[in-house]
Amino acid sequence: MTTRSLSIPPAAWFGILAVASLWGGSFLSMRVAGDEVPTLTIVAIRVGGAALVLWIYVLAMGIRVPRGVGLWASLAVMGLFNNVLPFSLITWGERHIASGLASILNASTAIFGVLVAAAVLSDEQLTRRKVLGVALGFAGVATATGLEALSQLDLRSLAQLAVILASFCYAISGAWARVRLTGIAPEAAAAGMLTCSALIMVPATLLIDGVPTLDYSMPAVAALAYLAVFASAVAYMIFYRLLARIGAANTSVVTLLVAPIAIVLGAVVLGETLRPAAYAGFALLSLGLLVLDGRLAAWVGRMRAA
Repeated sequence: MTTRSLSIPPAAWFGILAVASLWGGSFLSMRVAGDEVPTLTIVAIRVGGAALVLWIYVLAMGIRVPRGVGLWASLAVMGLFNNVLPFSLITWGERHIASGLASILNASTAIFGVLVAAAVLSDEQLTRRKVLGVALGFAGVATATGLEALSQLDLRSLAQLAVILASFCYAISGAWARVRLTGIAPEAAAAGMLTCSALIMVPATLLIDGVPTLDYSMPAVAALAYLAVFASAVAYMIFYRLLARIGAANTSVVTLLVAPIAIVLGAVVLGETLRPAAYAGFALLSLGLLVLDGRLAAWVGRMRAA
C-alpha cells in the first residue's frame, strides 16, 4: 500500500491564520500576566477556564462526550504534552526572555513536528525536501538562540531551552492526537484534553503557589481571560479540525505565522527589541518551513519550466 504526504488546501489556510493570530496574542498575554501571577497559577487558570468554556459549548450543542477509560487516558497524555508541560515551560521562559524571542523559538514546533510525525505516521514520510527544511529550521533556532549564550547556562539560556523543550512537547502531542484521538469531535477532544490538564494543574498549583489571591490588575485579568477563552478554548477547536484535515506536520506550520504577530505585539505594547541574530534566525526558520510546505519547490519548478 502506498502512502501519501498530506498537503494544505487553500481553504485550510484561513484556519491556520486564525489559530496563528490567537496564539500570537498568547505570548503577550503570558508576559503581561506573568508580571503579577505565578507561573503555575497562570497555567491552571488558563486550562481550567478553557475547559469550562468548552464544556458549556459541547453540552449546549449536544456534542457527544468522550467515553471509555482508554480514550480518557489518551486525552490525559495529550493534556500533559500539549498543555501542562509547554504552557508551564513557555510561561516561565518568558519571565527571562522577550515574548518575541519566545515566539521565534516556538516556531521550532514545526521542525520537531516533521521529525516526530515521520517516525510514527505512515502518511508523513521524511523526504529529502523535509530533511532540507528541518536542517534549515535547526540552523534558524541555533542562530536565534546564540550558541554562545546557551554555553553559559544562565537564566536567559535556560529560558530559551525551556521554550525549545516546549516546542518538542507540542510536536509529540500533534502526532499523538492523530494516532489516538481519531473519530472524536474536535470540541469534545479539546474539552477532554483541557479537563485532564486542569486536573493535573489545579492540585499542583494549590500545593506550590497556594490559593490565588485574585487581586490582580485589569490588564492581568484581561490577559488571563484571553489565554483561557481565545488562546485555548477557541484556538483548540479550530486546531483539532485542522489536525484531522491536513496532518500533524502541516498543522504545526501555524507556528511560522505566530512569531511575526507576537513580535509586533511585543514591540508595540511592551517596547521589546530583539537583537539582529533573532531576526536572522527567524528568517532561516521561515525558509525551512517554506521548504517543508513544498510550495517553494513547486514555484521553483514552475519558474524553471517557464
